[in-house]
Amino acid sequence: MPSDRIFGLVALMTALAFIASATQIQTSFLSDPVGPKMFPILIGVVAVIGSLSLILRPDPNPDWPAMRSFMALLVAVVVLIGYAFALKPFGFLIPTAITAGILSYQISPKINAAMMSGLGLSVGLFGLFKFALGLGLVAFPRFLTG
Repeated sequence: MPSDRIFGLVALMTALAFIASATQIQTSFLSDPVGPKMFPILIGVVAVIGSLSLILRPDPNPDWPAMRSFMALLVAVVVLIGYAFALKPFGFLIPTAITAGILSYQISPKINAAMMSGLGLSVGLFGLFKFALGLGLVAFPRFLTG
């Protein structure tokens, strides 16, 4: 029970800091009426509501996951941080395929299915972001494409 309240307090402070930082977003004179601040503020408000529910109504008998689950979460966080750093130098397709493959393997440890999921997500998301949404993504690293 105290662990839920402690986590709720940490989440509340984080959510409030997130909202405060979202209010500092600079807007241009050509922005839409809602502006770029609204979405992050809404995410922060949802996080505040969730953290308040943890503080006010904690689970009386929480079940903590096994250490293996914590290690899987740690691997996922490290992979996602590496992905963020790998996007610019290596383009979109290669880091996305590797990251999606590793995360798929964590969900279902079948190597062929994980590789196919990684490749499919990489190509599919590239097509969606580049052609449907018009984002300026680079498919491969510059040293490969010239």
